[in-house]
Amino acid sequence: MTTNVPKVFAFHEFTGVAEAVADHVVHAQDSALNRELKEKKPSNTSLSASGLSGDGKNMARVSSTKSLNASSTNCSRDRSGSVSNKKLKKEKEARFKIALSGGSLIQVLHEGLLKREDVQWGKWDIYFADERLVPFDSPESNYGLAKRKIFDLVDTARYGEPRIYHIDETLIGDPQECADKYEKLLIKGFAGRDSVKLPMFDLCLLGCAPDGHIASLFPNFQENLREKLAWVVSVENAPSGPSNRISLTIPVICHSHRIAFVVEGATKAPVVKTIMERPEKGLPSSIVNEGAAGRVSWFVDDDALTDVLITKKKYKFRCQSKNEE
Repeated sequence: MTTNVPKVFAFHEFTGVAEAVADHVVHAQDSALNRELKEKKPSNTSLSASGLSGDGKNMARVSSTKSLNASSTNCSRDRSGSVSNKKLKKEKEARFKIALSGGSLIQVLHEGLLKREDVQWGKWDIYFADERLVPFDSPESNYGLAKRKIFDLVDTARYGEPRIYHIDETLIGDPQECADKYEKLLIKGFAGRDSVKLPMFDLCLLGCAPDGHIASLFPNFQENLREKLAWVVSVENAPSGPSNRISLTIPVICHSHRIAFVVEGATKAPVVKTIMERPEKGLPSSIVNEGAAGRVSWFVDDDALTDVLITKKKYKFRCQSKNEE
């Protein structure tokens, strides 16, 4: 594996990490919504068609959901020169598609996003990069934690209500069926009327555990890191934490417009050192650094960079919230 060094933004305290991550998220949101308005077709519809091989997966990635490009037969400007109905419809349908992991990342987003006034929650499509197969009221549920710490606290009357795509809680006892059904959710959300090889998130937000796992992809465990075709995989008998999980695959994560890792704490320093200095070890995040070179950013506190030889960058805020002006 060659060395592709990502952008690493370091901060003295947790608050600095949270504020920068929130700014990065809002910048990704604005870029995605503006991009959708400019393009005649969503970027992922231009990708080559591909089916899935394997049991129960030899299927075209096609869904019956309405395409963002559904044409309108009555698109005309009025005498005042107002925008056409087609443009208004397209603007209304522009969406920001984000994938979230769980753990301490949720607290970072709680601290950084909820105080901002420029988060267009009503235009968000929220998916999960992974999920632990536990009841939603469990403290170990990624969706459950995000719901309690973020979604339930959003002023939806003011900012709109996001669309949230979580696993089917009734399937937590069957990891493979749960993974298959979540993959179908992705197909419906990203394929539209077209066949696409991979979904393309506008932003994928991930943490990194002390043992090196990202989402629910563990180092040197099963064959999940080598999966090339599936969008979602089941994970059984995980080495740590809840035993059964599902996870987005490496190709899906790497295909995102932007990928950001959020890591804090001295307990993460040894694994961050390996990731940054020994990419040939092939830890999952090193694979992402390589596979999505140029689109990966790391947001870390100084404790997580203890004894790590890396060039740190100063984060430049680009989306100052009104309540911060």
